[in-house]
Amino acid sequence: MIKIVLKEVCISEKKGTAKHPAETVRLTEDWGIDGDAHAGKWHRQISLLAKEEIDAFNASGAGVKFGEFGENLVIEGCDLKALPVGSVIELGSVVLMVTQIGKECHNSCEIRKRMGSCIMPTNGIFARVLSGGDLVSEMEGQIYTEPRVRIICLSDKASRGEREDASTPVIRKLCEDAGFAVTGEVLLPDDAELLKKELVRIADGSLADLILTTGGTGLSERDITPETTIQIADKRVPGIAEAMRAESLKVTPRAMLSRGESVIRKKTLIINLPGSPKACRENLEAILPALPHGIETLKGAAYECAAEKR
Repeated sequence: MIKIVLKEVCISEKKGTAKHPAETVRLTEDWGIDGDAHAGKWHRQISLLAKEEIDAFNASGAGVKFGEFGENLVIEGCDLKALPVGSVIELGSVVLMVTQIGKECHNSCEIRKRMGSCIMPTNGIFARVLSGGDLVSEMEGQIYTEPRVRIICLSDKASRGEREDASTPVIRKLCEDAGFAVTGEVLLPDDAELLKKELVRIADGSLADLILTTGGTGLSERDITPETTIQIADKRVPGIAEAMRAESLKVTPRAMLSRGESVIRKKTLIINLPGSPKACRENLEAILPALPHGIETLKGAAYECAAEKR
């Protein structure tokens, strides 16, 4: 995870004109900045440039102002051009996914005419809006180049403080060791409505690429995790749950009693793990190596767009 600061937000109402700083802007999901000429249903909804690159360009006395390279967002704290396509940028409620690094400069821009060179084609990046909201300068945020994970533990007793949640630390350690970024943990009672609300909040807000639940997958009356997960799903991914049960069956025949599901909602993969720390370890170790590829495939539109230099 890379910490960043949004130094300026810029907008242009007409194409072919330099962008100018705005006090605040509103971003709309899968569109871009409201009122910006480059917003639309395409892969370059937002353009970004590093403040460090602008400062280096201006060191020769160029005097280029924020927005004049055509960038919507000026970011401090990260070498943006080094980010892989698919990286996620979080600024408040706004979530962006990097879709392209650099671009072809088909027509000589005003900066190139004035200075003889322009840094946007080589150092700028472009993104799609996954979740909208308002942006203002000096907002702090973060960039993730690794898959983001949220963990939800379902346990009546743990939520009441009567028992320790021993599974979440195991899941967190396994995920971090595998190169995932654990960005949040939630402890809930075995309550279908609370779980549904949390799953929808995370997935629809693009707050995680992967949600791992633990607990509530057995046969008792209070075990409601699989049913609730199915209710909010867009698609099922049965192979993941089948692989986990198959691995656990090597250890105990009781593994067949686990009803965990694996599904997709929006662009988030959701997997139900058992409640015991030992079973969580066995299940996760069986599937973790394959998950990065699955998550990349789920976010595949970004990778297709990356080759579309237009």
